[in-house]
Amino acid sequence: MIICIDVGNSNVKFAVFDGDKLKFSFRVATDLKRTSDEYGAQLIGMLAFNGVKAEEIKGGIFSSVVPSLDYTIEHMLRNYLGICPMQLAPGLKTGLNIRVENAREVGADRIVNNVSAIQKYGCGKPMIIVDFGTATTFNIISGEYEFIGGVIAPGIKGALDSLVNGTAKLPRVEIEAPKSIIAKNTVTNMQAGIVFGFAGLVDYIVKKIKKELGTSDVLTIATGGFSETIAKETPCIDIIDKMLTLDGLKFLYDLNVTEEDKV
Repeated sequence: MIICIDVGNSNVKFAVFDGDKLKFSFRVATDLKRTSDEYGAQLIGMLAFNGVKAEEIKGGIFSSVVPSLDYTIEHMLRNYLGICPMQLAPGLKTGLNIRVENAREVGADRIVNNVSAIQKYGCGKPMIIVDFGTATTFNIISGEYEFIGGVIAPGIKGALDSLVNGTAKLPRVEIEAPKSIIAKNTVTNMQAGIVFGFAGLVDYIVKKIKKELGTSDVLTIATGGFSETIAKETPCIDIIDKMLTLDGLKFLYDLNVTEEDKV
C-alpha cells in the first residue's frame, strides 16, 4: 500500500491505495501551527480506524502549495510510517509539457491535476480543468496534451469570508444554491450571489477560453470541494472528479518508483 497526500491552503487530503484500488481517503484542516507529531497522531488514528497498520504502507508521495508544511509532512511520514516520501518538485518525472513563461511558477496542485486529467480523460482534444479550492483555478491543456496556460480567480469560501468579514450585519451562510435567483431574505440573497455568481464566472471564462482555442469541442473537468455545487448551475462542466488530484499523485508515484523501491 502507498499513501498520497495533497497539502492545500485549506485542507490536507490523504488517500491510501492498495495496488490500483483506493482503500480510503480523508482530509484534515491545514494548520501551520500543527507539528509532525500532531499530524502523525491523526494519520495513525485514521489508518487504525480503516483497518490498516502503519507498517503496511510501503511508500508515499506528497504535493504541497504550503512550503512551510513540507518539512512537517515529510518528517511525519518518516517518523510514523518509516518511509522516505517522494515530493512533487523539480526533478520528479511528470511527463507534462508545460508551455508557459515560467514553469517554476506553476503550483504543484495544478501540475498534478493536469497530469491526472490527461491520464484519466485524455481523448485527443483540449481540456479545461477547473479546481474549486482556496483559489478557483482554470488549467488549459491543448489537444497535444500540453499545459498552455490558465486563469486564477478568487475562491468561493474566500469570497464568502470577505463578504462576511467586510460587513457589519451579514451572517455566515452555508454555500448552497437557493431555490430562486430572486431571493427573499438575507441568507438566500447571499447564497444566490455566491453560487450563481461563481457559476456565471465559470461560464464566462470557459466560453472565452473556447473562443481563444478556436473550438467548442473541449472537455471541461471540475474538481475541488465546491465542484458539485457549481456544476449543478452551469452546463459547461462535463465531468466532476473530486479524486483528480490524489489519483494524479498515485500515477506520479508509479511513474517515478524504481524497481528497488517496489515491495
